[in-house]
Amino acid sequence: EVQLVESGGGLVQPGGSLKLSCAASGFTFGSYWMYWVRQAPGKGLEWVSGINSGSDNAYYADSVRGRFTISKDNAKNILYLQMNSLKPEDTAVYYCAASRLSYLTINTTRYNYWGQGTQVTVSS
Repeated sequence: EVQLVESGGGLVQPGGSLKLSCAASGFTFGSYWMYWVRQAPGKGLEWVSGINSGSDNAYYADSVRGRFTISKDNAKNILYLQMNSLKPEDTAVYYCAASRLSYLTINTTRYNYWGQGTQVTVSS
């Protein structure tokens, strides 16, 4: 059974940091591109970041570039998202997702597996 389980969300003040984790099981994690996608209240899905299967190339949406860092530990089957300098507009449910495609795609409908999401709230 494929599982993606996110953790690490919570309430943080503007300017603060959080590190999200996504534990994967049930598929060959090292062969998949991995992604973070978020959904703010009342809005659609927004692609945040992606990393290739070998974890040596990372990509970011303009809205988070320079503040967020994605990483992938293929030995532990865990995906991470380090979020710094958080802003109120980063408030959303954050999902990790996996794709069999061997290239970057920000089309979230092409992702094969999804986690249940973790809530991040940035507020004073």
